[in-house]
Amino acid sequence: MARGALLLHPAVKPLVFVASLLPLAWLFYGAATNNLGANPAESLIRSLGDWGLRFLCLTLAITPARLLLGLTPLARLRRMLGLFTYAYVVLHLLAYAWFDMGLDLAEIVKDIIKRPFILVGFAAFLLLTPLALTSANRVVKAMGAKRWQALHKSVYLIAVLAILHFFWMRAGKNDFAEVAVYAAVLGVLLGWRLWRWARQRGAARVARGPGALDSRVRGNDGVR
Repeated sequence: MARGALLLHPAVKPLVFVASLLPLAWLFYGAATNNLGANPAESLIRSLGDWGLRFLCLTLAITPARLLLGLTPLARLRRMLGLFTYAYVVLHLLAYAWFDMGLDLAEIVKDIIKRPFILVGFAAFLLLTPLALTSANRVVKAMGAKRWQALHKSVYLIAVLAILHFFWMRAGKNDFAEVAVYAAVLGVLLGWRLWRWARQRGAARVARGPGALDSRVRGNDGVR
């Protein structure tokens, strides 16, 4: 059996979908049974944000895992995990707008401008929105692969903003242990991509060889 062949089973996607909903179901259960602690609104807001960050890490881990472990079928789960990232971020934002701000749009705007950690988190949400809206195959085809890939590279900036949002949020309580874990995970995932990009760029230069530069110089001299 080929490596990762089990990931091609028709049941995999439904199982991942259900598993991705379990944190949300658990939070709703906790809210319904009053088991979210002394401040259930704050617990719900923060937990939804935490799960958004976790799904972002999972989504970014798909490509390294696929290439390093030879699990090519993992790629078919990336879009779903990316959309769950967005779903938990949207719920995080809605919970903040509802429980903290009473859905008062004017007050929400003031709060976003006034508090840097909320401004950074909202910027990450705005950048994430086009990625979610362009996830469908027909949109990829309409945009063209190069433009689509260029747009979706903003996920690296989103990851940085998400960590900064998390860091500033925890700074008030001087609690950085969990922040350090997520920062390390995202640092490794983004560092791997930077290393891979540099390696591919170097390989391309070697493949072209010194003759490629000479021919370009001769071509420019000829034009002049």
